Amino acid sequence: MSLSNKIERIKKDILGKKYSLSVGLVDENTSQKLNKTYRKKNKPTNVLSFSLRENMGELVLCKNVIRKEAKLLDKKFDDWFIFLVIHGMLHLKGMEHGSIMETQEDKYAENYIRGYRRGLQDDESRSGRISKRRKKS
Repeated sequence: MSLSNKIERIKKDILGKKYSLSVGLVDENTSQKLNKTYRKKNKPTNVLSFSLRENMGELVLCKNVIRKEAKLLDKKFDDWFIFLVIHGMLHLKGMEHGSIMETQEDKYAENYIRGYRRGLQDDESRSGRISKRRKKS
């Protein structure tokens, strides 16, 4: 299944059939500018979620950041990309970081990322998930 087909299935599953979602890919400079403008963080980021109105939103993903993180985490690019799409969609659904969101991430990731459980470690908090799941040197 292609990435775009998988994203469409995930969108229907998380946000519903009637939700209008656009997915944009940007370079690191654009990601950094958007992150600085909307989150006051002066660095490029993997995914940004923008709720535009009821049943309409946008995900902005930076492939270069995602690629670097996937390598650092010893994950396949497509798997990490899909995980971040799930993460972004849960934000569009109104969720904030925390245990409820983590449970939902795990639920959807198990459905859409083959072998997801094998790479999951028990972290004290997901806010540190990226740094704690780096491959060992």
